[in-house]
Amino acid sequence: QVQLVESGGGLVQAGGSLRLSCAASGSMSSINVMGWYRQASGKQRERVADITNSNSQNYADSVKGRFTISRDNVKNTVYLQMNSLKSEDTAVYYCAAGRSIYAFRTLRPSYWGQGTQVTVSS
Repeated sequence: QVQLVESGGGLVQAGGSLRLSCAASGSMSSINVMGWYRQASGKQRERVADITNSNSQNYADSVKGRFTISRDNVKNTVYLQMNSLKSEDTAVYYCAAGRSIYAFRTLRPSYWGQGTQVTVSS
């Protein structure tokens, strides 16, 4: 089992920045990819970004150039630096982790965090 705990959400004005953190614990040897999903009110959950154990990063088109995902392997923590935030970035952001990269990118990570709210005011 793997436990994921997010932090760093909050309220920010459009154009501002936030950094989300996700601390992982448990059986990390089974994890090959970690990242972030988000779900806005009334919309489907969507993948935002992910990072593999080899540090390969992948982003949704909607956040490319604005968001950066990174990881600290010593701390088992993944970060999402969000810059130039827009009102459409408002959502609950979920940390996720999994063994299969394909499954991760098709809405089927093995593990989910509890989510953290990000609200961008215009």
